Amino acid sequence: MSEPAVRETAVYTHGHHESVLRSHTWRTAANSAAYLVGELRPGMRVLDIGCGPGTITADLAELVPGGHVTGVDLASDVVEQARAHAAQRGVDNVRFAVADVNALEFDDDSFDVVHAHQVLQHLGDPVGALREMRRVCRPGGTVAVRDSDYAAFAWYPAVPALDTWSALYRTVARANGGEPDAGRRLQSWARAAGFTDVTPGAGLWCFATPQDRAWWSGLWADRTTASQYGRIAVDGGHATPEELTAIADGWRTWGAHEDAWFLVPHGELLCRA
Repeated sequence: MSEPAVRETAVYTHGHHESVLRSHTWRTAANSAAYLVGELRPGMRVLDIGCGPGTITADLAELVPGGHVTGVDLASDVVEQARAHAAQRGVDNVRFAVADVNALEFDDDSFDVVHAHQVLQHLGDPVGALREMRRVCRPGGTVAVRDSDYAAFAWYPAVPALDTWSALYRTVARANGGEPDAGRRLQSWARAAGFTDVTPGAGLWCFATPQDRAWWSGLWADRTTASQYGRIAVDGGHATPEELTAIADGWRTWGAHEDAWFLVPHGELLCRA
């Protein structure tokens, strides 16, 4: 497949800094797509949109023996990482390509399952993207989407810097054209896209063990000061470097607390095409 013309209007807030990929490479079908796993069967054709470094994609491929998975992402560098990951694991029923979810270069009815994890929140037109996902899904197939909901994040203990982080992140994401509170909106977007058979649900990530909270707080501390998100926050006039440093310090303070607990809720949908 040749590289398509990019039509996405929103800016991807996170970018692909190491601190971002630290999170993305942790994701698996088990911890990020469990609501979909029961729908998968041998021989299925699956499209994984926004595949990132390919960890979920490779898992999906292993779950459809005799079938095939296509992983696509808008960023060519991360697509190369996904190819390398699948090759390292020896997963051979998968391929990767650069593609824009708003204008997929696939025929109508090409896939049994179309999946997108943490994608719709970053798009300027999530309803249009869902229509495009529906177009390439065969009649009776499944479109599966999962997105977090930043306004519903919860944590303990109270650290003022995390309140500042929450408000800042949501401001930056919306200034970039996305919707950080996407999880609660998925069902409304799917119905607006023309789906009439929708099964809504929710899933959680919880970071509370010493290892988990050190990992989660560390990646967000680094992401705040070193990733594209931090640069956009400063360049857009939403925060100063000093304010970002204070937020990063707040993340580390939270992560060092022996009773620290963090909840990330996600909206989940299974939509019948």
